[in-house]
Amino acid sequence: MLVSVFLALFLPCAGMSAVFMVYICLLWYAANTSPQGAEFRPPVKPAAGKGLSAAELEKLPKITGKELLMGTECAVCLDEIESDQPARLVPGCNHGFHLQCADTWLSKNSVCPVCRAKLEPQLFDPPDQNPC
Repeated sequence: MLVSVFLALFLPCAGMSAVFMVYICLLWYAANTSPQGAEFRPPVKPAAGKGLSAAELEKLPKITGKELLMGTECAVCLDEIESDQPARLVPGCNHGFHLQCADTWLSKNSVCPVCRAKLEPQLFDPPDQNPC
């Protein structure tokens, strides 16, 4: 009887300990191996203060909602851009947003909210058309 009580208490504890050890070993293995040819790189948070200045924002094209070619949904606020509302067009990718939404986003980030295309400095200071 003493042996059956001992086995009833010991075996579940030993079994759970074995399962726990296998789990820990699997976690260690997964953490210390990576796919062939690839290294783990943690996500990089964009540096603060990389947005556009007010002068740069003013150089971006302003249009109305009816002039948008690539859809009328603002990806910043997820609301429709009405045909009479002012909108801001991101040069290069031609995505459009509400004027206020675009200015708020672009003052903090220098990338398009939809496609993440970087707004390069040459977009604000285009070269002269007539180099003579």
